[in-house]
Order: sequence, then structure tokens, then C-alpha cells
Amino acid sequence: MQKPASETVENPAPATVPLVRPVDAAGLVLLRQGARGGPEVLMGRRHGKAKFLPDIYVFPGGRVDPQDRLPSGFAEHLAPGVETALRRAAPRKRPASYLRAALRETFEETGLLLGAPGPKPAHEPAAEIWRQFAARGLAPRFEGFDYICRAITPRGSHRRYNTRFFLGDGAAAEGTIAGDGELEDLAWRPVEAMAGLNLVDVTEYVLAEALRRWRRGHRPGLESPTLFRYIKDIAKPRQAGTAGAG
Repeated sequence: MQKPASETVENPAPATVPLVRPVDAAGLVLLRQGARGGPEVLMGRRHGKAKFLPDIYVFPGGRVDPQDRLPSGFAEHLAPGVETALRRAAPRKRPASYLRAALRETFEETGLLLGAPGPKPAHEPAAEIWRQFAARGLAPRFEGFDYICRAITPRGSHRRYNTRFFLGDGAAAEGTIAGDGELEDLAWRPVEAMAGLNLVDVTEYVLAEALRRWRRGHRPGLESPTLFRYIKDIAKPRQAGTAGAG
């Protein structure tokens, strides 16, 4: 029997999923020659209660905080090709802020500083990360980092990041692995052993790209970064041309 009009149930309109705007973030891939001759990478597992990628192995990194937009007090000369690529994707933002965030997050999550002996800044740094550099007689070498990939989280994710991944020399890491506990099972691992760990597709891609550049020994900025994004939840990494700068 057909229901009266007053009792007819209409199909509700599909709920509109609000678009989550990606926030700026930075990650650091550290590679070094292992004791057995092969390359090692520094990675840790995100806590099981983390709201984003729980129990997943990742590189050190995180969002760009307001403090990362302020100068460190040290010389911040990025490799020309790296600076050009960062400016091209975000003309209104300071390129060094991404590297500041990557270095800060790496120190907070692993206890390691990436730098070399150098002069102290002219003024007392405002952020703790830069005070740690100065206290240990180190200076960050911004020009020594390569910009290897920009990755954007899928549109349907409840948290989205626009992450710049950098490659650094793990042999230059100073300190003892400790960190703030955000990453568990944190260690240097042979690259060939990574296949047995829980990784997401973007991490696998970034590691492969970082390893390719590391093995070739290219100077930072020689190649343009790649773009790793999702179209209808399908990963679509895109190769770019050479930066040609520097």
C-alpha cells in the first residue's frame, strides 16, 4: 500500500564532507652509511593512540609552527635550487621556515641536531632549538639539505598536510637518540629491512626518491622536488624537471 504523502520518507541529500585545508609541514629523511656497508635511515613508529597515522613508521617531522617563521639567528643560506623550488610553490612564505620546522621537529622527536661547528649567533636565539645549537657550538647548515618531495594528504582525510620533505646527511647528526616520546621504536635501520615495516605509500615513495639521490651524490638543489598528491584517492606522483640553479 502506498503511504500517504505526509508519511512519505524522502532520501536525505548526501552529506557534504567539509574540505579540510592542508597545513604546512616539513619532514627530514636522514641517510647514512651503515656499519655493514649499506645505507641506513632514521625512522620511528607513531604512537598507537596518535590521531593521524597511528602505528605507522615515519620520518621525523611535523607542522610548521609560528616560531618556525622567525629567523634562527644563524646564517640561513639554502641551496639556490632548493630556495627557488620552495618559493615557486609558496611565493608568500619564507623558504627557510620549512627547514627550521624540519630541524626543530627532528630535535624534539629524536634528540639529534644536524649541524657543524660554527660561530654562535649575534643575539640569543628565541627558540629552544637554536639555543641548543649555540650551546653545543654548532650551527645549522641550511645549504646542505636537499628538497626532495612535496606531498599533500588526500582530500578525504580528517587531517591534511602539505609536507615538504628534505634530505640530510645522517652522518652529521649530533647527540644521542632520545626524543619526546612521540616516535616509538626509533632507530637507524638498514634500508633493505624497511620492507617489513608498516609504511604508507608516500613514505615508501619519499624513501625511494631520497635513496636514489643519496646514491648519486648530487648536490642539493640540482634536481627539482617531485610532487606526490592524490587524485580521487589514487596516488599520483609527478616528476619535475631539473632545477637548473646553483
